[in-house]
Amino acid sequence: MVVDSFLKPGLWVKAQLRLCDINLLGAYVVKSGHFDVGAIIIKLNRMNGTAQVLSQVRGATGERSWMRGTGINPVPEDQANAYIARELGHDPDLWVVEIEDPKGDYKVDGPII
Repeated sequence: MVVDSFLKPGLWVKAQLRLCDINLLGAYVVKSGHFDVGAIIIKLNRMNGTAQVLSQVRGATGERSWMRGTGINPVPEDQANAYIARELGHDPDLWVVEIEDPKGDYKVDGPII
């Protein structure tokens, strides 16, 4: 699901919600951040009590990239939520989007580093 990496976060989130809708994936804004400059966290809810968290980062040339906030494998959902809560404590402008993705169909719009 590729979206221009230089979109404002608020527009990027809206685009992701629409793309998830088209692809029959439930997607929700858990926390709205600053429309123009907020960072983004995606919680991929595997719908089996586990989740993965991806945090937006920028690559060396400014492209949107993603970091595995909770590691390579899904973790219990409460651990994913704890990670998100810690990040929200550091950044009040943070966007948090939860995507219901039991089959792992969702693809981010940049490399995972």
